Amino acid sequence: MPLAVVFVVVFVALLGLLVLIVTLLAVRIGAVLAVLKAKFLAGGTQEVWPFYAKKPLSKPEQVLYFRLAQALPEHIVLAQVQLSRLLEVKKGNNYQAWFNRINRMSADFVVCNKDFSIVAVIELDDATHQKEDRQMADAKKDKSLTSAGVHIVHWQAKSIPDIATIQSTVMPGITVKRDPPQAARP
Repeated sequence: MPLAVVFVVVFVALLGLLVLIVTLLAVRIGAVLAVLKAKFLAGGTQEVWPFYAKKPLSKPEQVLYFRLAQALPEHIVLAQVQLSRLLEVKKGNNYQAWFNRINRMSADFVVCNKDFSIVAVIELDDATHQKEDRQMADAKKDKSLTSAGVHIVHWQAKSIPDIATIQSTVMPGITVKRDPPQAARP
């Protein structure tokens, strides 16, 4: 057999072996990637995530929530609602650009009618709202809500209003039925 023919046969055999090795490696790598993807999508079954449950409302927010619920029993009170759930961009405007202005902002409380139409947004401001960056964020939040015709109320966390103040502020012009004063008993 001529040397050239032997050379070609050996070359083709080595090339076939190389293709087989690359194919086996590709299959093995694909299997490893599939396992890694499954672990990632499943949350890394072996990995412990560093989360713990916490109360969604601070102590002052809890106090105001229960006062709002007591003062406005015919309404629905929602807490910590993203503005993107409350506001929509009017047609003809750049949705993404305007949406980005309110992205990650939330309302402390939203008072709704039974049909979930918005009556008012309540903001409970603590000492952090005195900082310049928070004031700018609050102004942007207020402007977005005002432009949508939403009534906004700001109260200070250090002086949470009583039930009568809540009723007269959130529902202006509506007379709230109150029980008549009881006669003093001897």
